[in-house]
Amino acid sequence: MRISADRERCIGSGMCALIAPEVFDQDEDDGRVRLLAPQPRRNHSAVREALDACPSGALELDESRD
Repeated sequence: MRISADRERCIGSGMCALIAPEVFDQDEDDGRVRLLAPQPRRNHSAVREALDACPSGALELDESRD
């Protein structure tokens, strides 16, 4: 599992950081997504939930890289 985040597309809602705080955070300066763990080893269900909850679609998941 590999995650990518498009900071230009992010609107800073913070849903990802609320749902999976070990993987996502918000930048202190602009509130946009900050990826803490691009290849998380655990909490895959929370990561998928965070991707689904992102209102701007700024997060992408590539499961071919397990």
